[in-house]
Amino acid sequence: MLYDCATVADRDRGIAAAVEAAKSGELVVLPTDTVYGVGADAFATHAITQLHHARGSDRRVPPPVLVGSRHTLDGLTYSLPRAARELADAFWPGALTIIVEHSPSLTWDLGDTGGAVAVRMPLHPVALEVLREVGPMAVTTANKLGSPAPLTAEEARDQLEYAVRVYLEAGPALDPAPSTIVDVTGDVPRMLRAGAIPLEKLRDVVPDIVDGQD
Repeated sequence: MLYDCATVADRDRGIAAAVEAAKSGELVVLPTDTVYGVGADAFATHAITQLHHARGSDRRVPPPVLVGSRHTLDGLTYSLPRAARELADAFWPGALTIIVEHSPSLTWDLGDTGGAVAVRMPLHPVALEVLREVGPMAVTTANKLGSPAPLTAEEARDQLEYAVRVYLEAGPALDPAPSTIVDVTGDVPRMLRAGAIPLEKLRDVVPDIVDGQD
């Protein structure tokens, strides 16, 4: 089912349907501040398997986790590095993905994570409403592996079809630039992917970040 979030009534119905679907272990497509993503409850193992199957990906590429609150990051880690805290305070919600060591007590199975997880808080009101109701969600680009990233829910539906229970349409993605990825699991923070937030702005907050792409 595709819901057009352009009107208040349809938006409310769509968000309620997406929340119910995610809590029931089914997949939903939702807008973010980059491209459209397909997501599942991060703690529903069967839904994560379904997510990989829908996209044609596998456990070797674990999906990022989106959160609806900055404070959720604290709950996913045993000890949050200072650099992660400062970056989240400065750029969340926004197009910054932070890789942290997740708490070993978490009852999830995202794939072959090696004890780390990529976390982001998106700057999109529809996504945030869903995330605040569902909790942390594993969300990755709503496309078949190797196909173009969708800029609308309609484009996502053309690729994923009946594998997804609810599609939330909120118009074309305004800034399809990917999020910047920073890894804070080592001694020195490293930018692994350049994206919407440039290295210079990151260094304004955490001066010792290095360009891990070199």
